[in-house]
Amino acid sequence: MDLTVIVVLVIALALFFDFTNGFHDTANAMATPIATGAMRPKVAVALAAILNLVGAFLSTEVAKTISGGIIKEGDGGVQITPELIFAGLVGAVLWNMITWLFGLPSSSSHALFGGLIGAAIVGVGFGAVDFVVLLDKVILPAVIAPVTAGVVAYSATKLAYWITRRYDGRPDGRGGFRYGQIFSSSLVALAHGTNDAQKTMGIITLTLISAGLQQAGSGPETWVIISCALAIAIGTYSGGWRIIRTLGRGLTEVKPAQGFAAETSTAATILASSHLGFALSTTQVASGSVIGSGLGRRGASVRWGTAGRIALGWLLTLPAAAIVGGVSAWLVDLGPVGVAIDALAAVIVIVIIFWLSNRNRVDSENAVAPVPVQGVSEVAASGRAVKIKKVKPLKKPRGKAKESA
Repeated sequence: MDLTVIVVLVIALALFFDFTNGFHDTANAMATPIATGAMRPKVAVALAAILNLVGAFLSTEVAKTISGGIIKEGDGGVQITPELIFAGLVGAVLWNMITWLFGLPSSSSHALFGGLIGAAIVGVGFGAVDFVVLLDKVILPAVIAPVTAGVVAYSATKLAYWITRRYDGRPDGRGGFRYGQIFSSSLVALAHGTNDAQKTMGIITLTLISAGLQQAGSGPETWVIISCALAIAIGTYSGGWRIIRTLGRGLTEVKPAQGFAAETSTAATILASSHLGFALSTTQVASGSVIGSGLGRRGASVRWGTAGRIALGWLLTLPAAAIVGGVSAWLVDLGPVGVAIDALAAVIVIVIIFWLSNRNRVDSENAVAPVPVQGVSEVAASGRAVKIKKVKPLKKPRGKAKESA
């Protein structure tokens, strides 16, 4: 296939992945303030979009990890072709769409890494992947970061409730934390831009290097930074309401104080990781923080069934995306016909997913509805108003009532 055509296809698919990353991960920053009423849903996602855009310009360390770290560079440059990068992106995009359909806050980062690794192994061999960098910059942070964020969120929630313990029993006694949530959730959105937008920048840079259009070891060009920042911001503004519902109400009932603690813990963990060049999963960090805050608030309960589904999604993300990426790489090896089959299949699956999502639509109006619980009807648990007919009082019996014996 003509080099220019495949490079354009890869850049277009990479920007679409960036878009899906935006609406997939909006919940990381805005699920808890929406759930507690700190911000209106549409205002929250608009703010997140702006801060994602700003955050994308603040760092390129993660982009360098992807463009010159996970895939090894040989004597003639990187060992992966633009066709294989295209195949890897197919795996990442499809897994992102599937988990979004089911409202699972899985890792867009791990979907991307899985797709790339699967494509590289099938197309080049195991030697193309630097497993030391993968372990050091991806796997270990994926295990350590959510646990760390959860512990910090647990401690911060305990501290917040201890400081404000005199307000126990007062419904609005800790309402001031809602204003704090505006700041803390904004910090998470900014941190998300500094980490997740970099991943697509790294992919496009890797493509340009593999095509011989950019020098090996160099960082992303200015036009790459701008286009990726815009793509993730537009995706963030589109909502991602399904995952907002899961993180905002599905794991635990979030109160303002614990929401503030969770968001602060998430932001601190992501910003530290971005500075160190760790390609972190912001979704895993946010989920760990929400669980930790739920454990830290007295009387709160964590829905471990939902947490188990999320954890299962985490475990499956990298290998599932790798399998799809590997199959796509096998197809692109057939030449232009294989690339066309890959592209057509991906478009068909994406259209089907969007069609299925419209049958059970989740938007700003119902994203924060309480999660149905056992013993409560779905109508009541959905938060929708139910009109109850007035019951007429019983008429008094005529005549003198007999005295009881």
